[in-house]
Amino acid sequence: MRIACLLASVLMLAAVAPAGKNPAPSSSMRQELENVARVGSVMVDGDVCQKIVTPLAKEYMFKVDPKDPWLAGDNYDVDDVAFNTTKKTLARLSHLTSFPSDVNLWMPIDGHPGKIQMVIRNKNEMSQFWRWGDLYQDMLPSMETVLKTGQRVTVADRPGWISVLAPVYNSLGDIVGLIEAVSRDKMDAHENVK
Repeated sequence: MRIACLLASVLMLAAVAPAGKNPAPSSSMRQELENVARVGSVMVDGDVCQKIVTPLAKEYMFKVDPKDPWLAGDNYDVDDVAFNTTKKTLARLSHLTSFPSDVNLWMPIDGHPGKIQMVIRNKNEMSQFWRWGDLYQDMLPSMETVLKTGQRVTVADRPGWISVLAPVYNSLGDIVGLIEAVSRDKMDAHENVK
């Protein structure tokens, strides 16, 4: 009898459970990520961020050599102190949420309008926008809005995902990049880790 009641309860819960693998993010999740992005916009030092990608990496970023298709990736280099300082700040920011999240750093590429680069991704390697292995990509309209206006933008284009983009300022008050505070409703801890 107990087994029958237990089975009936499980079947009732399954029938009532929401359909779909990735439901829309909750409003509390959105609010927490918006708060992280707001704080991160103040805490992330744009002057330090501008030092992360080295001149060598910038030089090779768009070079094409038919004999060496991995030229840009093989010559990608960062300033260790600037990188580690910023990554630690981003990691600390991700701990402000009550759920697994990441805070990533994106920066436009000087001399290449419309192109942007994820300079730092974090522990869970979550991003609604980054394509694994790409050194740079086309800038999305939401990113362009943040870089031009300084407004925070919330994006939930992919089912179950939510990202809040916020500007990163240098000491002159110029917007030099943006952070992406991101999470998703259902997360496979190993899905994004390569």
